Amino acid sequence: MLGPLYLGWKYVIHHRSKTVILVAAISLTIFLPPALTLLVERGAENLTSRAEATPLLLGAAGSPLELTLNSLYFNEAMPAGLAFASMDAIDPGLAGAIPLYVRYKARGFPIVGTTSSYFSYRGLPLLDGRPFALLGECVIGANVARRLDVGVGDTVISTPESLFDIAGVYPLKMSVVGVLSPSLSPDDDGVFTDLKTTWVIEGLGHGHQALDQESSPDLVLSQEESSVTANAAVVQYNEITEANRDSFHFHGDDGGYPISGAIVLPRDEKSGAILQGRFLDAGEVQLTRPDAVIGELLATVFTVQAFVLLIIGLVGVATLITAVLVFILSIRLRAREFLTLQRMGAASGSIFIMMGAETLFVLLTSSLIAAVLLGLSQLLGTTELVLWLSR
Repeated sequence: MLGPLYLGWKYVIHHRSKTVILVAAISLTIFLPPALTLLVERGAENLTSRAEATPLLLGAAGSPLELTLNSLYFNEAMPAGLAFASMDAIDPGLAGAIPLYVRYKARGFPIVGTTSSYFSYRGLPLLDGRPFALLGECVIGANVARRLDVGVGDTVISTPESLFDIAGVYPLKMSVVGVLSPSLSPDDDGVFTDLKTTWVIEGLGHGHQALDQESSPDLVLSQEESSVTANAAVVQYNEITEANRDSFHFHGDDGGYPISGAIVLPRDEKSGAILQGRFLDAGEVQLTRPDAVIGELLATVFTVQAFVLLIIGLVGVATLITAVLVFILSIRLRAREFLTLQRMGAASGSIFIMMGAETLFVLLTSSLIAAVLLGLSQLLGTTELVLWLSR
């Protein structure tokens, strides 16, 4: 019994190229279906957990999906703009609201304009520093700090939307005053600042050097009792510091300034139902339940997953048929070898055992590799490992 097994093992080892190709093909065939299922389930879990933790979202009338992806996951999909004053439609007796303005980026990471209440609502403790409190300050997520190698006392600069900005809106250098602890959520990739700082980035607020006819005669085009008209040589600041912070100002009513949405936090379930009823025919604004929106999205994802698994299954069947064909051809090509073994006294059963051993070694090795890959896939997604790697 051991003799045929030994010969089968030596044959597998000797023909390394054929063995490696067979093992790789069969391993992937075994690994891909459960790996894809694991990936989709884990992604769905992450999406739904954040959506379920967010009761309602206020946004401009339009796509609920764009509003949800932008407000919860800081996706690049920009929903229709909403006036800041639209938050007044939320009855404070029924719910509180946290504004969000997610439009700009800093070196590829989303800049999230909001209030300091966002951190307590999401349960985001600070690893270092303090929350933002002044114009031009920001708090960064754990991934931002690690990938950009910045921390408290450093700066991050907003990225212009276009290379040539004819409106004269310059990139803003923001001071980092805090770093968030890893949370394994989109918040790890955020650069958080107050709404007014994002409005400065948009060019709605600005600061410039002081003007008067005596100290800056070359910069003044005309001067009246109530106003001073400057020329294009006046320097606009792209960094807010202690020295120039008081010079920054906004023109017009900030109620008309834009936000991308707001997180609405009802006092209780009854208050949430009343609010949703009030916004059924709101017209220019919408009140959306993120869990329902993500549920519809995941239904589509699972439908696509079923088709993908079906295709992978068909490819797997084709792979196994090819492997069987390889073994059959191998038997025919080795006919003289088997004849020699029979003339040396080997029984026909021993030859079948040897061939079975070769097939078994390939299948066992493939299954072991697939199991190891699947185990690593499960391990790499665990909270403990990700937090350890984030240190």
